[in-house]
Amino acid sequence: MKIAFRPSIIAAALSCTIATPVFAQDQEVSTEQELETMRAQLRALTSRIDELESDLAAAKSASATQAAAVVDSPEEVSAPAASAPVNTLVKSDGWSFTPRGRLMFDAGTLSAPDSVSADDGFGNEVRRARIGASGDLPGGFGYKFEVDFAGDEVAVADAILTYDDGPLEIAIGQHNNFQSLEELTSSLHTSFIERAAFTDAFGFERRIGASASYGTGILLAQLGVFTDNFADTGTDNRGIDGRIAIMPEIGATQLHFAGSLHYNDLGDEDASVRYRQRPLVHFTSTRFVDSGELAADNEFGIGLEAAAIAGPFHAVAEGYRQKVDMPIAGSNPAFFGGYAEAGYFLTAGDTRGYKGGKFDRVKPANPVGEGGFGSLQVNLRYDYLDLNDGGIVGEIQNGYQASLIWKPTDYTLFSVNYGRLEYDDAALPTAGGDRDYGVDAVGVRAQVDF
Repeated sequence: MKIAFRPSIIAAALSCTIATPVFAQDQEVSTEQELETMRAQLRALTSRIDELESDLAAAKSASATQAAAVVDSPEEVSAPAASAPVNTLVKSDGWSFTPRGRLMFDAGTLSAPDSVSADDGFGNEVRRARIGASGDLPGGFGYKFEVDFAGDEVAVADAILTYDDGPLEIAIGQHNNFQSLEELTSSLHTSFIERAAFTDAFGFERRIGASASYGTGILLAQLGVFTDNFADTGTDNRGIDGRIAIMPEIGATQLHFAGSLHYNDLGDEDASVRYRQRPLVHFTSTRFVDSGELAADNEFGIGLEAAAIAGPFHAVAEGYRQKVDMPIAGSNPAFFGGYAEAGYFLTAGDTRGYKGGKFDRVKPANPVGEGGFGSLQVNLRYDYLDLNDGGIVGEIQNGYQASLIWKPTDYTLFSVNYGRLEYDDAALPTAGGDRDYGVDAVGVRAQVDF
């Protein structure tokens, strides 16, 4: 660089120096002053070249040192930045914009007794196809907005404005109310392709409202008031939800204990509720548990949660009781649902993610593309739902389920699920009138998100 670059600069400067007297003479400017000016410029340029060459040498030395560190002590070098999302556009004045999206494709089979009029056999669907954005605004404000295009319909998922002030977060708009660890965990990070039966059966969903969350140390408190979903703004629903979670760490074990309360005043005189659920897979329209339409004034729910994560192992259990206040005297049924689950990673170094009172993203220790296989996880679950009470026969489900999840990278997932669903008093009888039988469900999922 010194041989090729510096002489060319000097030659250019000299050529200017030689031409200067002639030009100066024509313009009657002092030759001696012009020469002195050019010499000063040349000295400054030469000094700057020396500085640049010194910086270049230092950069090369640092690069060589880092490369040697990778060879000598690879375990001390952090994972490549390529494994992290790079789609955030940030401005220096407090604004940020992050595109968001997810695509889930499901397929599988449902096998029911031949004499049952069920939507069984092979099925497939685009389970979720969301696109949206999230980011920060000046002054501690933020936003999140997502739209789902699955099923040839356009449905708003999250649509919220937030405000953060240290441990306090305020949210206004459509978002999850505070019911169940399983419901609050993103569909991207659940251990089965569908959540536990009671979450859908009892109508857990995003609703329009305002809420506050306060987290400090091992304590998280959440409280909100809600109306209804974007798709049901014509109702008079008015509800309140609260949840308290305790999240201690004992050694390397993350523990989680929480309880939640839900009250929803349906408002309308002719209001009703209906509790029902599909058999593990979503691509079927058949429900073997179904309470039917129940005239109701309000509903009151209480839930308990417990979970533990210890290295490759996790266990979680929940129970939820939903009581319906009906205008018919003496008939206020209380339904129950819950599950118990355990999972284990077969790949070294992998563990289930947890953050802010809910399960979070699994990040393979050795992802595909960086010389690894990704993470491989096996899960077992017992899933229970009882919709029989107070003279209502909505059926009972005992589900025995297993899943195998392979995550090649942080943002890709492939899953195989099997469920054996045993029903008592099933909504669909056989030709002989039998309502106690079993159904087999198999579902696979391919998933990507950003």
